[in-house]
Amino acid sequence: MATQIPSFSREEYQQRLTNVRAAMYERNIQTLIVHDPANIAWLTGYDGWSFYTPQAAIVSMSGEPVWYGRQMDANGARRTVWLQEENILWYPDYYVMNPPMNAMEYLANQFLRPYEWACGRIGVEMDSVYFTPAAWLALQENLPEAELVDATALVNWCRAVKSDTELRYMRIAARIVERMHAAALEMIEPGLPKNLLVAEIYRVAMEGHDGHFGDYPSIVPMLPSGPDASAPHLTWDNRPFCRDQGTFLELAGCHRRYHCVLSRTIYLGRPTDNFLRAEEALNAGLAAGVAAAQPGNRCADIADALNATLAEYGFDREGARCGYPIGMSYPPDWGERSMSLRNTDYTLLQPGMTFHFMPGLWLEDWGMETTESIVITDHGGETLCNYPRQLLVKK
Repeated sequence: MATQIPSFSREEYQQRLTNVRAAMYERNIQTLIVHDPANIAWLTGYDGWSFYTPQAAIVSMSGEPVWYGRQMDANGARRTVWLQEENILWYPDYYVMNPPMNAMEYLANQFLRPYEWACGRIGVEMDSVYFTPAAWLALQENLPEAELVDATALVNWCRAVKSDTELRYMRIAARIVERMHAAALEMIEPGLPKNLLVAEIYRVAMEGHDGHFGDYPSIVPMLPSGPDASAPHLTWDNRPFCRDQGTFLELAGCHRRYHCVLSRTIYLGRPTDNFLRAEEALNAGLAAGVAAAQPGNRCADIADALNATLAEYGFDREGARCGYPIGMSYPPDWGERSMSLRNTDYTLLQPGMTFHFMPGLWLEDWGMETTESIVITDHGGETLCNYPRQLLVKK
């Protein structure tokens, strides 16, 4: 059905569908309604900036999935999904931002009932920023014969082990983020307004690598400086960079919606002892964590290796998450929202899993980040990027 170049083969989409149905069977779910745009894309191929209005993919125990969205976005579905025309369903525009009407009411009455999906156990992604309380109420009120059950992260877990094609896209994203960091290091200097550096970062990001285009990342560049670097999620304004301050840059390259994230810290001037100690600690902690990223080990083993190493240098991150799975994503988050690299997560590591391993240090009046995106291989953890793992200094 798609008229654009498809990102994956039909066989890969079919295998994904088989895996999701196996997970549905285990949970006794007859119908699954997916709202997360990354999960929709992973199942159907749909790619568009339409997730600010209701949209979904519906999976039953047979046949193709169904794409469901706004009428004006149905043409976008026709150009991107692998589905047949009869499985592209839409709702009228008067359901858009017109309370108390809700597009899930239309879905229930116009499509779920005729498809005989209006009864049994229906799974929904209850802990998702894309599935609102109003959507829940609309489904509940219009599907009285069904039992709505929580299927949060069911599809996300099916996405945990990447295919060869997915890993190829992530390696392209790795080359892009390497170029982004190199461009930032070359341009940054005291007095340069931050917004101008961000403009260059975006230019390089969209230019891509070796003929492969750059896609928009799911999170904007984060680059706080000085005391602002004590907070992990500040972005930018027009204030200039200052001498004798550190700035960490948390950036992602993106290709065909697949991300590779990398953080490095740049210090303008002579680094303080705190930064030099943090550099040594983070590098040692990253090495220990990557060494623990062996198939058959657990997410907790990576976190434990990091935390024990940081403690030797006097830094305490005990209990804090130090990483999360990455891959396909849409705003507002590039994480895949399943497992976590933390000392209480005992998920077994498998070849093909990919993580952003990010032991950031955010202290009272300064901060530093050195991170790596890693893939679990048959032989252990492998970093996707090849970029200097050090505190980058410009004097």
